[in-house]
Amino acid sequence: MGLYSILESLLTFVLGMAKAPDLQLKQGDIAPAFTALNQHGATVSLDHYLGQQVVLFFYPRDNTPGCNKEACSFRDSFALFGDKNTVVLGVSPDSVKSHVKFVEKFSLPFLLLADETKAVANAYGVWGEKTFMGRKYMGNHRVTFLIGADGRIKKIWGLVSPEFHAQEILLELQP
Repeated sequence: MGLYSILESLLTFVLGMAKAPDLQLKQGDIAPAFTALNQHGATVSLDHYLGQQVVLFFYPRDNTPGCNKEACSFRDSFALFGDKNTVVLGVSPDSVKSHVKFVEKFSLPFLLLADETKAVANAYGVWGEKTFMGRKYMGNHRVTFLIGADGRIKKIWGLVSPEFHAQEILLELQP
């Protein structure tokens, strides 16, 4: 990656994320239970993954520049997460149909959860008011939770650089 790409990513990160959302959940809390449909239309619940670590990353929307970079970052590092007994789950308010297209377009090997009712986002406190270029709107904040094998939150990333986020999490998983 060239210097220009790094600077471009850093600039996008700084300008696109004014501040981290004010989250009620904290490290050490029990992760809220959830159930949602994945891109295959199958029901996924957090309790399906007890005994494994879970990277639960919330993102605003399928097929947008930052979300594409973040999803591809997880895709490119996917095998490394598996080596660490860690499951990757992405969550957005998009539909199952939208997720199918997103997964196919970028060959994403992990599950995406359709949170059209915002129930999962609200449980984790990531749905809220956002501002972009002076315009206020409601949406998912880009936040990631690392949930331990015991179901407790091990770490929360409230400010995320989409392109490098997977590597940042992998560093946290190092012994």
